[in-house]
Amino acid sequence: MNKPLRRIAIFCGLLVLALLVRDNWLQYVKADSLRNDTLNRRVTIARYSTPRGDIIVDGDPITGSTTTSKSGLNDLKYKRTYKNGPMWAPVTGFASQAFGATQLESIEDGILTGNDDRLFFRNTLDMITGKQRQGGNVVTTLNAAAQKAAYDGLKAQGGKGAVAALDPSTGKILALASYPSYDPSSFAGNSTSTDSKAWNSLLKKNNPNDPMLNRALRETYPPGSTFKVVTASAALENGLYTSADQNTDSPLPYIMKGTTTELKNEGNIPCKNATMRTALRVSCNTVFGKIGADLGNDKMLAEAKKFGFDAEQFTPVRSAASVFSDNMNSSQTALSSIGQFNTAATPLQMAMVASAVANDGKLMKPYMVDKLQSSNLDTIAQTDPQELSQPLSSKNAQILQSMMETVVKEGTGTKAQINGVTVGGKTGTAQHGVENSANPYAWFISYAKLPDGSAPVAVAVVIEDDQANRDDISGGGLAAPIAKSVMEAVINSKK
Repeated sequence: MNKPLRRIAIFCGLLVLALLVRDNWLQYVKADSLRNDTLNRRVTIARYSTPRGDIIVDGDPITGSTTTSKSGLNDLKYKRTYKNGPMWAPVTGFASQAFGATQLESIEDGILTGNDDRLFFRNTLDMITGKQRQGGNVVTTLNAAAQKAAYDGLKAQGGKGAVAALDPSTGKILALASYPSYDPSSFAGNSTSTDSKAWNSLLKKNNPNDPMLNRALRETYPPGSTFKVVTASAALENGLYTSADQNTDSPLPYIMKGTTTELKNEGNIPCKNATMRTALRVSCNTVFGKIGADLGNDKMLAEAKKFGFDAEQFTPVRSAASVFSDNMNSSQTALSSIGQFNTAATPLQMAMVASAVANDGKLMKPYMVDKLQSSNLDTIAQTDPQELSQPLSSKNAQILQSMMETVVKEGTGTKAQINGVTVGGKTGTAQHGVENSANPYAWFISYAKLPDGSAPVAVAVVIEDDQANRDDISGGGLAAPIAKSVMEAVINSKK
């Protein structure tokens, strides 16, 4: 072979080698990423070629699938449907042909579409028998009656707000409601005339109520006086006070250390040197603000973190981190210890606080997926309860329970009373806005204890109502009745 031909042969050989390397790179190394790339139209076609599995509550599906209209160039066969979509949206999220998926619909997409590797055996059997591939199911921990009570209560209130309810002994999420809400069915397809229009109407820039915001998990609010439960826990755990009925060192007026500013109480209430029981019952700012300042930022922060503050929670849907700040001076710590200044919490976080107290000091990890099922209902994954932390001892938790139960028996939380049931709670009216100019947030956290000593539910409710008369806004007046209805729903469902 002469030299020019040899060079051409070598060059062609290198081209073939490069082609083989590139082909193997695409088929083996990049196969998974290309197969799952959102820009790969075949991925979307495959995802909607069969009905999705369902999200289950109390044994019944709250989702479904329907065939898509064949008008235009639509090549996606099925789209998602939702039962009582606005009520369940904070749990399900959405699955849309045009706008993707969120929350459980996104996190458990592999199970719901049938593409999860754990469904390989089931899919292989279906292929052999010629059966159409089917998605699996996501079985939730939610309680349908509690969710309805929460959503209906928020809707009747008319403003914005959220509810989170937990089973204290396991961490199961029983209710997760947010209002205003949206119907995921309204944009589940990909029609420019209907789905896109519905989507655009829900975006925050077009809708100041921001109905797609999951206020139960993603919005943080100043918790106001509900945070005094954490402060009381810190006082007990650090030995500052050892009982509910011991007089505190709480002068009136109380001038915050390093300032000339008096920390005031709301109304003429008996706060001078009050016991923690009395201080929680009437909600003394001076008592709990001074407790926080006496303990100092480090001890207060450590206790808040034990309750879950300063960490995101994954349920598996992500919940925003609640905040208790570090490096605060004495006056800032005092204000933060009554749920103001920089302190901010999600409704889920404050339900966790009530839950830990109800569960004798043990905080369980919150979760909303009980198990994952294949299409033939075989369980392929089960969630086991997991202890997250021990914010306070059993002895101190029982002291705090007695204090919270006094709040409901004869304090600011009497509207949460339930016949034949022991209820513990704490109200909160949290100030916000420039120089507290905006309407306050109304909070209530609580738990219910049955005669056998079990505590099946802990609840947190927050209401934000820009239209209400400022003087009419209180945790005991607006939020406590909703918490009561949610607790009753859980108790009745167990009968």
